[in-house]
Amino acid sequence: MINFKRVLFLSSLLLLCSCVGIPKGVKPVSNFELSRYLGTWYEIARLDHSFERGLSKVTAQYSLKEDGGVKVVNRGYSYDDEEWQEAEGKAAFVGQSDQGYLKVSFFGPFYGSYIVFELEHENYQYAFVSGPNLDYLWLLSRTSKVSPKVLDKFMAMSKSIGFDTDEIILVEQD
Repeated sequence: MINFKRVLFLSSLLLLCSCVGIPKGVKPVSNFELSRYLGTWYEIARLDHSFERGLSKVTAQYSLKEDGGVKVVNRGYSYDDEEWQEAEGKAAFVGQSDQGYLKVSFFGPFYGSYIVFELEHENYQYAFVSGPNLDYLWLLSRTSKVSPKVLDKFMAMSKSIGFDTDEIILVEQD
């Protein structure tokens, strides 16, 4: 059985301690098109944190809600528990809808930042995403693998901003 309570509890703790601010050095992308961002993204790399610790095959699914907001479904497999874990949330723009700066909530009215600071604009094939501070970082891709060039760019750009790239883990997708 999916451990929803654990995922929601840990996510809510993160969000209670978070805010919708932007870390120093992180700048949301411009010319962001939500319609092109919707769909499935594979988590390629991340700074590990309690609510995803031990999860592999992690994906994020974004879809449009009737009210114009975004439905977010994060899913990952726990080999320790031998089960899939899933958390459903919602997202909305913080400012202008053409900026990659959203807020996301998995629990009630508490939101955390979701900042797309690098995006492959031509085909929306990869995105670098930050949370409200330098403890939260993800490399997302439309495919379960990225080229070494994309991974190198992610590491270099993240390090230049101030993320602790020595702590980045690669997420098993196979």
